[in-house]
Amino acid sequence: MFNPGRLTALLVAVSFAAGLNLYVTVAVLGLLSRFHLLQLPSGLSALDQTWVISVAIGLAMVEAVADKIPYFDLVWNSIHTFIRVPAAAILAYQATNHLSLGERTLVTVVAAAIAGVAHTAKTSARVAVSATPEPLSNAVLSTGEDVAAAGITWLATVHPYLGASIAVAALVVIILLVRRLMQGVRRVFARLRGDPMDSTPPTAG
Repeated sequence: MFNPGRLTALLVAVSFAAGLNLYVTVAVLGLLSRFHLLQLPSGLSALDQTWVISVAIGLAMVEAVADKIPYFDLVWNSIHTFIRVPAAAILAYQATNHLSLGERTLVTVVAAAIAGVAHTAKTSARVAVSATPEPLSNAVLSTGEDVAAAGITWLATVHPYLGASIAVAALVVIILLVRRLMQGVRRVFARLRGDPMDSTPPTAG
C-alpha cells in the first residue's frame, strides 16, 4: 500500500512514462497487479482486468510498429497528444480518490503537465530523427522509449522515490534543452531582422 509520499512519487514517474508510451505503462501496471506484485490504489483497480491488459498490450504492439515508420510516427504521435496527456491526468485523478477535490485537481494538473513535457520531448525527437535518411535511428529511438516507459513504471512500483527522481531529472534536462533551443531560435530570428540588440558591441581600440 502506498502512503501519500510514495503515491505522489509513483504518479510522477508513471505520468512521465505515460507521456512516452501510455499503453506500455498501463500494461505494466495491470500485469504487476494481476500477478500480485503491486497493490494498485483502489481507483486504479480496473487496470488489472483481463480486457484492459489485453487492449493495452494490443495497442502497445500496434504502437511498436507505427512508431518505427518514419513520418507516419509523426502523425501517430501528433494524434496521441490528445490521448497520452488526458490519460495520465485520468490515472492520477483516479489514483487519488481519497483526497479532497482541490487536492485531486492539483495532482491531476501536475500529472498532465509531466506527461505533456515527456510527450513533447518524444515528439520533438521524432521530428529530428525522421529527417535522417536511414531508418535505423528511428527504430532505435522507438525501442528505447518503450523500454524506458516499461522500466520507469516498474521501478516506480518497487522504488517510487527513485523512479520519481529519474523522471524529475529527465524533466529538468528536457526543459533546459528546450530553453537553449528557444534561445538559439530567437538569436537566429534577431540576426535575420538585423536586431542591433543581438550584435556584439565593438571592442575599444
